[in-house]
Amino acid sequence: MPLLRAFFPASSAPASPATDAAPLTLRDKQGRLLPRRRDDHTQVLRRTVQFAFAALNIWIGVEFYRWVRFYETAGQSLRVERPAGVEGWLPIAALMNLKYWVLTWEVPEIHAAGMFLLVSFLGISWLLRKAFCSWLCPIGTLSELLWEGGKEIFGRTFAFPRWLDVPLRSLKYILFGLFFYAIAQMSTAELKAFLHTPYGLVADVKMLDFFRLMGRTSAIVIGVLLVLSLVVKNAWCRYLCPYGAMLGLVALVSPTRIRRTADACIDCGKCAKACPSLLPVDKLASVRSAECTNCLLCITACPSRDALHCTTARRWALPGWAVATGVLGVFFLVVAAARATGHWDTVIPDEVLFELIPRAGQLGHP
Repeated sequence: MPLLRAFFPASSAPASPATDAAPLTLRDKQGRLLPRRRDDHTQVLRRTVQFAFAALNIWIGVEFYRWVRFYETAGQSLRVERPAGVEGWLPIAALMNLKYWVLTWEVPEIHAAGMFLLVSFLGISWLLRKAFCSWLCPIGTLSELLWEGGKEIFGRTFAFPRWLDVPLRSLKYILFGLFFYAIAQMSTAELKAFLHTPYGLVADVKMLDFFRLMGRTSAIVIGVLLVLSLVVKNAWCRYLCPYGAMLGLVALVSPTRIRRTADACIDCGKCAKACPSLLPVDKLASVRSAECTNCLLCITACPSRDALHCTTARRWALPGWAVATGVLGVFFLVVAAARATGHWDTVIPDEVLFELIPRAGQLGHP
């Protein structure tokens, strides 16, 4: 490990009884007793939500694959209903549809579910910061499990030096900016026409083909990201995810943020050490960064009950169950509205799907 540690300064060190053990009695800077934080089950709740949504995405992936196989085998395999939730994996189509909807007030016919999912994620980000990334996103869950596993293997995680970390973090904003610029140049007629092209109609199938027919270059890139994620906290999310960049920009105007009460802080630094976004929580009065995912790990790690809180603009404290309720409430409310108004499922005639899906790999970008 010497070569690895020479390039990556340590971002967290193994716990030691002398430095990390919480004091039996907490006192503020004036020596007054402080109430200790009692057992906090927020992370158990968050992990439950994470794993439930990861399982949901796995089920969606299996069902979508079975649906595609029905058309690829000319109807010889078992027919299943297409899970509209697969469109959550089509962020560019969702952004195109959102622009079309905002400009025309007409719900698009193709991949509308992806647009509604995007609306729910944007709503969550405005209300509760970038909580989608740490509560619902299956890639975020995988990334978190990877660096936690890497920490068990290597005894710590690592961070790029600041001179490299800052420009690398800008990459996800550059990627999002390129996608946003390309879509901004398209008129509503062009947006509608694109989504009704053969390529647009089976964009979900092409996304599936990317994973099941992955080329060598793509496999190498994904392999490198997986290995990097073992030693760097949330490497993909931190440096390359354009979806997270978009949600982070929305989160900048969120009325919710982590706030620190200096008088109740004992300067133990546990909050900063626990933060997966490497934010100096122990030095801030409030966390305003677009990198904050509202995972609440800093609050869970804090031994002082009154030092850290997730609060609204009116300084109302939000416990973990309230954050979970808000995240799930926005998500299910938007999905329920889409279903109730008949705008959830994309309906494409069977004869079109029997023609396009078997040759999806041959369809180029228009």
